[in-house]
Amino acid sequence: MKCGIIGLPNVGKSTLFNALCENEQALAANYPFATIDPNSSLVKVPDLRLEQITKISKPQKVIPAVFEIVDIAGLVKGASQGEGLGNAFLSNIRSVNALFHIVRCFEDNDIQHVENRIDPIEDISIIETELLLSDLEILERNYEKIKKFQKNENEKKKVEILKKAIDLLSLEKNLQNELSKEELQSLEEYKLISIKPVVYVCNVDESSAQNGNKYTDNVKEFASSKKSEVMIVSAKIESEISQIQDDKEKQEFLESLGLKETGLKRVIKKGYEILNYINFFTAGEKEVRAWTITKNDTAPLAAGVIHTDMEKGFIRAETISFEDFINYKGEQGAKEKGRLRLEGKDYVVKDGDVMHFLFNV
Repeated sequence: MKCGIIGLPNVGKSTLFNALCENEQALAANYPFATIDPNSSLVKVPDLRLEQITKISKPQKVIPAVFEIVDIAGLVKGASQGEGLGNAFLSNIRSVNALFHIVRCFEDNDIQHVENRIDPIEDISIIETELLLSDLEILERNYEKIKKFQKNENEKKKVEILKKAIDLLSLEKNLQNELSKEELQSLEEYKLISIKPVVYVCNVDESSAQNGNKYTDNVKEFASSKKSEVMIVSAKIESEISQIQDDKEKQEFLESLGLKETGLKRVIKKGYEILNYINFFTAGEKEVRAWTITKNDTAPLAAGVIHTDMEKGFIRAETISFEDFINYKGEQGAKEKGRLRLEGKDYVVKDGDVMHFLFNV
């Protein structure tokens, strides 16, 4: 899972990135374009189930699922035309699976706003206009190229879909809502930014971390109209939390602020939710490991995440539900109670399944 942090300059992107990643230090400064090249960090996905499986299996090695966070430099008005190194920044956004759009929802005269005002909806509009214009430019360029040299029915169909997408974007319509699944798939090669799932992250002051404020209310209303998700996070608080090493102290600090979880856990949960991801596990004496797949993936697809040969030569999957693995103290106990199942190619993997794949290369 690769998620990009985007937003205007000076809205708290790098501060939040540093807090979420803990081990990384992106330059967080009170001036535009402190970040130029994208900062990237792999973060372990916290999963209590992995810890429970590990206690039973006692492996030599434990490998959690990972979540890649990319801090992308701030975009400004005119980015799609190259303003503020915009073209380079936009290309970085195309490589991620989902977007966490950081929006400034706090007042502070000591922190400069690139537009010299506090208006989160206008901030969102600036960014989304630039993303849309960038996609429009790519579609128009490819439309003209394919239109000139279309040779078969597939290329003619592609021209029709490109024209339809161009017309929709010109009217600022959402392609996800207006195009069919097949039409969207035909546009996948262009890595359009405007169709990536978005979570609006309201960066608030400490007093608004629990219940939000008038700015976050506006963002929630806006996001609801676009069927998007909203999170409220205080980058300042997250920065303080990231400095606490002891887990118990960290939890006590969170509770003193009326919060239940760190921003990192909430961001990962939300990322899994919007991308429809789940985890399954493999467990043995040598290694316990969490693997990330898409909800409704079949057993062969899950096997392919481990190795492509396992998908090609898939025979069957020995499967134990997470609950049975824990209740019967591991694979042997589950076997004795008849809770180990042999599943075939059509089996849809469930979140938390503990699996062992049989295959023939």
